[in-house]
Amino acid sequence: MRRLTTGLALGAALAALVAGVPAATAAGSATTAARATTSPGSDHAALGLSADETLVPRSTVTDPDGTRHVRYDRTWRGLRVVGGDLVLDRSKAGAVRAVRYNAGRKAVGASDTTPAVSRSVATATGARRSAVATGRSSSGELVVWAGSGTPRLAYDVLTTGVKADQTPSRVHTIVDADRGTVITSWDEIAEGTGSSMYSGTVTLNSLQSGSTWLLKDSVGNYTTDLNGATSGTGTQFSDADNVWGNGTTSSRQTAAVDAQYGAEKTFAYYNNVLGRAGIWNNGTGARSRVHYGNAYNNAFWDGTQMTYGDGANNAKPLTSIDVAAHEMSHGVTENTAGLAYTGDAGGLNEATSDIFGTAVEFYAGSAADPGDYLIGEKIDINGNGTPLRYMDKPSKDGASKDCWSSSLGGLDPHYSSGPLNHWFYLASEGSGAKTVNGVSYNSPTCNGATVVGGGRSNIEKVWYRTLSTKLTSNSTYLNAREGAIASAKELFPSNPAVCTAVESAFSAIAVPAGTQACGATTPPPTGGNLLQNAGFESGATIWSGTAGPITDNTGRPARTGSWKMWLGGNGTTATESEQQTVTIPATATSAVLTFYVRIDTAESGSTAYDTMKPQVVVGGTTTTLATYSNANATSGYVQKSFDLLRYKGQSVTVKFLMKEDASLQTSFVVDDTALTVG
Repeated sequence: MRRLTTGLALGAALAALVAGVPAATAAGSATTAARATTSPGSDHAALGLSADETLVPRSTVTDPDGTRHVRYDRTWRGLRVVGGDLVLDRSKAGAVRAVRYNAGRKAVGASDTTPAVSRSVATATGARRSAVATGRSSSGELVVWAGSGTPRLAYDVLTTGVKADQTPSRVHTIVDADRGTVITSWDEIAEGTGSSMYSGTVTLNSLQSGSTWLLKDSVGNYTTDLNGATSGTGTQFSDADNVWGNGTTSSRQTAAVDAQYGAEKTFAYYNNVLGRAGIWNNGTGARSRVHYGNAYNNAFWDGTQMTYGDGANNAKPLTSIDVAAHEMSHGVTENTAGLAYTGDAGGLNEATSDIFGTAVEFYAGSAADPGDYLIGEKIDINGNGTPLRYMDKPSKDGASKDCWSSSLGGLDPHYSSGPLNHWFYLASEGSGAKTVNGVSYNSPTCNGATVVGGGRSNIEKVWYRTLSTKLTSNSTYLNAREGAIASAKELFPSNPAVCTAVESAFSAIAVPAGTQACGATTPPPTGGNLLQNAGFESGATIWSGTAGPITDNTGRPARTGSWKMWLGGNGTTATESEQQTVTIPATATSAVLTFYVRIDTAESGSTAYDTMKPQVVVGGTTTTLATYSNANATSGYVQKSFDLLRYKGQSVTVKFLMKEDASLQTSFVVDDTALTVG
């Protein structure tokens, strides 16, 4: 293999991208399990699923501390459950830490498997809802719909074909199998637009085959020429002197250089920055197909390949670096959260591609096309020199929204993506007027507050972790806020400014607060503190009790520093405790025990299944100061205080006791303890 420098320039092009199955992700490695038809017994039992349900593993992300995030799809009595996906988090020891059910749907069963509406009627109903112009073909599959409302028997009607602009279409229409009514529909094809005529001279990785050079690299990114066709594999681009293209549309190689460069840089970004080896995370590169002369004027991801259109013969190519990464990232989304291209999830899907398209453009670092927060800025698709989309103020395009609202899900995903694009800019750079890479921005906030950015590279990692470990197929903007805050705390426990930027940016786009929060920032009391190793930063010293709770495991964030006392979170029957003995001086005029506690749970309802009790033991007598349970889940760390002056002059054992039942975890995380005397 040898590296080469080529001229990258115009060229009317159609490029399609294909890759294979996943292997490593940001903040940890990932292994994608092959789809199975049998249910893993331990996870099935831990989730308390019925015998009618089967778990189908999709992927596993493993953090450096051994925490595993296992993503499952489900079947019910042999039927595929659409919207039944979930993410199960287990500790290194195998304890269930959390479960994220799509649409909160723990139970997915319908009443029976006998439809009242025939397959042919449902298929005809679904076909009428599609926008396919030619080559129409529809088929219906009996499924269980669990993406919204009450789980019910339905048909997933898939209508395929080609639109008038030559864009392939794969429309899914979910038809109620009892009533024959349409529940929802979406197109798998995620469309975008762009150009790649301004990246200047680029370096590509080509392979030599005999006396011929191939436009192909060592990981399998390669480019073929469709020679005027609109389908097929095409002919591998080859060259005798390893100098590709001439910077104009007179060379068919020019657009091929664009396509190859986009694929290589996108692969490199995911691999080197996020630790993800390609679309399916298995180290497999992408195939790009180049075509001149058809009347395409779009770019899209069709579930297996990336396609760019050229508008007309020898017109501008739609293959800019941000669009290449945008379309490739639709494949990453499909193979992680699987966000549906409809409702809030559709906006999150489209914005995710804009976010990583932007990230790759910054990563590529081309002097001819520096990184910016504009999408498709080089193609002049509007004919007036303006970009396709603006991340600092999405509404500048005339259709996208700056702020989230409950009606957002009814918009086209290209416009409902606006608030998350706005969030990414605010969380990265902050609000107000500023200049980045020579481009001026002035980002407002929907709540009138000022946002301080947490750094683009940090926010990229937060969003990727959210996508790969927190979101499911029908996730909403509220789910995105919860997941991103949790991800920021997990990735950056010693840099709270990142979490603050994530949280304040979601508030700034009007997404309401949920249970996740970055926590208080005021320090705990320190004067006259009798407790040693009060913040647990010395590890499992001074305190005594059950082995394991005092930890720097990143599965739950410390309030300050890296260490904390993590009681529970097992999802199995367990009793854990930690304690420390001190003497309160007889001369004390005050004695106050304080600590911060954070409680999260997979349980539901108001019944106390799992409990944690702060206690004091004096002279063999145990006094429980309070009882906290799964019913007391918090949105972050909350400070608790207790007056212990009545024990002055005595030896006092401060104890934290946790009891957890046999199913579904509750985590009681304690940090920054103090027994302050005056």
